[in-house]
Amino acid sequence: MAALWADVLRDEAAVAEAAAVAVDAALLQGVLMRTEGEPNASHAVNYAPFTLLPSAVPSALFEQAYAVQQDFNLLVDAISQNKEFLEQTLASTIKVDDFTARLFRIHMQVLEEGLAQSVFLGINRSDYMCDCGVDGTPALKQIEINTIAASFGGLTSRTAAVHGLVLKVLGKSKEASHLLPNNPSKGLALGIEKAWELYGSQNAVVMFLVEEVQRNIFDQRCVENELWNRNIRVIRKRFRDVFEKGSLDDARRLYIDGQEVAVVYYREGYVPSNYNQQNWEARLLLERSRAVKCPDIATQLAGTKKVQQELSRPGTLERLLPGRPEAVARIRETFAGLYSLDMGKEGDKIAAAAIADPDRFVLKPQREGGGNNLYGEELRKVLENIRDSPERTSYILMDKIKPQPAMNYLLRAHSPLQVTECISELGIFGVYVRQGKEMVMNKAAGHLLRTKAIEHADGGVAAGVAVLDTPYVV
Repeated sequence: MAALWADVLRDEAAVAEAAAVAVDAALLQGVLMRTEGEPNASHAVNYAPFTLLPSAVPSALFEQAYAVQQDFNLLVDAISQNKEFLEQTLASTIKVDDFTARLFRIHMQVLEEGLAQSVFLGINRSDYMCDCGVDGTPALKQIEINTIAASFGGLTSRTAAVHGLVLKVLGKSKEASHLLPNNPSKGLALGIEKAWELYGSQNAVVMFLVEEVQRNIFDQRCVENELWNRNIRVIRKRFRDVFEKGSLDDARRLYIDGQEVAVVYYREGYVPSNYNQQNWEARLLLERSRAVKCPDIATQLAGTKKVQQELSRPGTLERLLPGRPEAVARIRETFAGLYSLDMGKEGDKIAAAAIADPDRFVLKPQREGGGNNLYGEELRKVLENIRDSPERTSYILMDKIKPQPAMNYLLRAHSPLQVTECISELGIFGVYVRQGKEMVMNKAAGHLLRTKAIEHADGGVAAGVAVLDTPYVV
């Protein structure tokens, strides 16, 4: 598996020619990002970083990741509706983590007022690595599930065509024909369309809530254009626009600039730096509204690392998914070891184990967006500083997954072409829509493969570490 393209990797002239073709193909297909220098203008763009060659993924693990996605959709939805579970699970975290605490306060305030929202839309991405463990047998292990602003469904819909062309240029037309079709942007748009339809107002719009800095706009435009093609009007607004121009009527319908909003699709709002006081007020206004939020605040809380850790405790999945033993078994099979750092003997013991052997673990804070996890010596230093403080409860520990590296070329603008030892992470997009208590859509909507050099422990494409890839299923 590690030597999938061994003949190509040895031929420097062929690689150089294929890389030139690949970059032009990426530009032609629209695998684009705005530049760091001008992140809010599209007159200067470049290709999003990607691998020259598709990466091997074992077919059994690829199929397993797809097979469990509907189960994860049901699980996230169940957690979001379980006030007591969220309250108990996050009790220690909200004492020490202000960001999670503020989200939780809005959640409680909205519940006390009574939910105006009756249609719920979830778009998530469950990320995995192939763990080769002690005996070398590959096993699918979940890294995390992203329940807000799960990105790259758009650009990854256009990446397989680039890799297909590269393989043909390298004389591998047969292998090119084995690349699987993949169009998450369409799958995500179908979920948004269903939520818009169930909201029940033909003139209402879909609002993409976007960041101040919008380098990754083309990824969003892929989904946006799918909606325009279905005659659904899309507007792009920031938190500050909601604060200045947003209002609710007596029925708690949401209006921005006089336009009724049916669906709010968050591509923002997942890290503390996204918020100032005005933005928190805007978030509360959105949550109080009748509009379908993707995600609503309870679903965002369902994606926290503390919830991920709590799910691994014996009996938790059974309580959240009663009467679904097969789903519980499929989900549990993907869990790596997850450990609480709550105050007490259990937390003391695991903190001591991680300080003694930091290379066995990953220390994860309650954050989305990549680049936040701690490893090795850095993990040891942080844990030594907070081991006796309640601050440690804002983190969880997870067993470090050990994937099988493979050689590839990572194509980045203004970077030299060199072969690199890499590891990959497979994400499966999930989409579900619930109306009241009835699940009206629940499906896997496509995949994302991201690859990075082995020396980069953490971080995704938007964080500037990983690059886009295509699975070559073996």
